[in-house]
Amino acid sequence: MRFRLFFPRLMLTLALLLPALPARAVEAPYESRLVRLAEILGSLHYLRNLCGEHGNKWRDEMDAILKSENPDAETRTKLIASFNRGYRSYSDVYRTCTTSAITAIDRYMKEGSALSDDIVTRFGN
Repeated sequence: MRFRLFFPRLMLTLALLLPALPARAVEAPYESRLVRLAEILGSLHYLRNLCGEHGNKWRDEMDAILKSENPDAETRTKLIASFNRGYRSYSDVYRTCTTSAITAIDRYMKEGSALSDDIVTRFGN
């Protein structure tokens, strides 16, 4: 009988005294695809502007993803860094619109479309 009274009190005491472990964010199963999509959007933002499509369409698409996902700070930072990496990877190399820039645009449009479809098909509600 004493054990029944003692054990719950012991467990409660231990729970209060032990430091709480920080919760670790669980990566969404589609996060790696979303990170790649962010990089593609960054590349398209630079290349499409370079090749005549002026505006913020691709940056706005990235903003829409961030708003709809509402990721934690770590994931948000990862997505933004990926977008910026995509942008910088071409801004460091291309100063004018070239045939290879147009080829890259076409390739990224196809890959981005496939990634978007895959994310929605596999993980959308």
